[in-house]
Formats: sequence, C-alpha cells, structure tokens
Amino acid sequence: MNVENNKELVRGFYEAIDREDYDAASEFLHDDFVFYFQVDSPIPGADGFVASEKKNFDAFGDFSFRILDILAEGDRVAAYMIFEGKHTKMPAFGIEPKGNFVRFSLCMWLTIKEGKIIEKRAHFDQSDIKSQVERYN
Repeated sequence: MNVENNKELVRGFYEAIDREDYDAASEFLHDDFVFYFQVDSPIPGADGFVASEKKNFDAFGDFSFRILDILAEGDRVAAYMIFEGKHTKMPAFGIEPKGNFVRFSLCMWLTIKEGKIIEKRAHFDQSDIKSQVERYN
C-alpha cells in the first residue's frame, strides 16, 4: 500500500468516528490493533478502542473531529486534528455537563499493516480539556 492509500485509509477511519459510526471505524482496524491512549497505556483490540472512544465522545453533543493536516511515510501516518463539541451529555473527568464548548488539538500517529490500522497513538493535553470542561460559563 502506498502513502496516499494510507492517508485515505486514515481519513476514512476518522470520518467514521466523526459520524459516530464505530462499527464502520472498527472495519479499518487490523485484528492485532492496539490503541495507545496517551504515552504508554495500551488498549488492545477494536472493542477496547470503541469502548474508550465512546466513553470520551459520548459526553459531548454534536461534536466535530476533523483532520487539519495529514502526513505519511512508509507505513506511518500522522494526523493533526481538532475536536470541537459541547459538554452536554455525560460527565467528563468526573464533572457533570455544564454546556461548555470545548475545543482542543490532537496529534495521532498511526501504523498501517496489511491495509489496516494496527496501531494508533493519541497525544493531547488532558489538563487543557479538563479546564474547559470544568470552567463556569
């Protein structure tokens, strides 16, 4: 698979997440997939990934999760992304929803194997997100 195909694979994966279509997102994942939520906290398998993402995203209504920039070399893809949404549905960081608008950037590093995503590493500032969730309007 060439780098352009790898970038399209990653775009399709994140488009499925943006639609909250976790079944479709899971189809992009290799059988041996591992998700690293921050530095070295591995979450194995598609089911673990979906549970982790839903736990985070289900707190936000009408969120947007889009790629602003994407780079690829060999079997690696890097995506710079922006998340935007209102904290309206469920607690996040143990904080009840206040309707706060939350916007933060993320960097994702993904590894492709056999036409599927085998590893995803997420990097973002949790303290920034928490401060946006807990602030008073």
